[in-house]
Amino acid sequence: MGVDIIFKIAAIGILITVICQILKKSDRDDIATLVSIAGLVIVLSIVISLIAELFQTVKDIFTLY
Repeated sequence: MGVDIIFKIAAIGILITVICQILKKSDRDDIATLVSIAGLVIVLSIVISLIAELFQTVKDIFTLY
């Protein structure tokens, strides 16, 4: 769970950056904006699931309800 999540997020960031640069060079700024927002949503969904897992682990450790 450790380093592979960081590599996944970095790979998504690099891929989105390359796609946005290609789209901006071809005068498709509106689509580039949509692609960057989609990348942000994907990364946020990954991070939110990890935070939910963290809270569940803390709850299990302290046997909270």
